[in-house]
Amino acid sequence: MKEQNAQSYLPMTEAAFHVLLALADGEKHGYAIKKEVSRRTGGKVRLGPGTLYGIIKRLVLDGLVVESADRPDPALDDERRRYYRMTRLGQQVAIAEARRLQELLDTARAKKLLRKPRTA
Repeated sequence: MKEQNAQSYLPMTEAAFHVLLALADGEKHGYAIKKEVSRRTGGKVRLGPGTLYGIIKRLVLDGLVVESADRPDPALDDERRRYYRMTRLGQQVAIAEARRLQELLDTARAKKLLRKPRTA
């Protein structure tokens, strides 16, 4: 396992960051993660099972995600599903990656590659 410093996990791959984003608002099973990423990106990012579970395995090994012990009632859900949640370190890494990406966007705006976002 890597050192417990959020910066040591950066930069993240786009797909791994999408998985953490999917888990940012609560635990989910793999298929729900896959569906959310596809929905949130308008289908631009599609995680196949091998890619998704490879990412989850890596995030678990790195201590950014854990398999949840809490299970829905078997009558309400497939008991074979594994649910995952982000750890505190995972949240710190996701925040650090979001800040890193924001800094890149700020630089692109300063170089006039992008317009400043409109405020509502």
